[in-house]
Amino acid sequence: MKLFFHFVLSNFSNTYVIGPDDGGDAIIIDPGVMDLTLLNLIEKNNLYIKYILVTHKHRYHIGGIKTISKIYDAEVYSNMQLPFDIDFNKIVDGDKLQLGEHYVETYNVQGHSPDSMIFKINNMLFTGDTIYSGYIDQDLTIKQNQTLIKRVREAIFTLDDDILVFPGHGSPSTIKLEKEFNYHFK
Repeated sequence: MKLFFHFVLSNFSNTYVIGPDDGGDAIIIDPGVMDLTLLNLIEKNNLYIKYILVTHKHRYHIGGIKTISKIYDAEVYSNMQLPFDIDFNKIVDGDKLQLGEHYVETYNVQGHSPDSMIFKINNMLFTGDTIYSGYIDQDLTIKQNQTLIKRVREAIFTLDDDILVFPGHGSPSTIKLEKEFNYHFK
């Protein structure tokens, strides 16, 4: 299995692609933009986008879905209907999905938005805008902040400390680092 990372400078967001070592059906997570760089990354590695995982429906994380759907026959997995007409598979907290050769666990972690989902694939956690490296969203109401912190402690901080955290914006981290250094959880 290979993990590819695509950073979009225009909105400072991360897109992740997971695929087999030798090419084949792949998963894309939060395709905020489908640009030539991302297309070349996919094609150069002989990948075919078969699954699209959406952590939440904010535009920086879904902007490339319509284009990807025109190029690849991909299944979309989201907690809520997207703001454009596209078929999707509704997912909820606790779902366990078999997407090709990958086993995906889902966690609904409300706070940033009601539809915020986190995906665990092997030892990797794709957190969208739920938790970043060292902080959480600064623009939340007190109630949203409390909800988010409570849910992260219950669902995420109970996972193994060595799990890698891949946020929707910013650099990667681990569960252990977030427990120790994320000031919102002190």
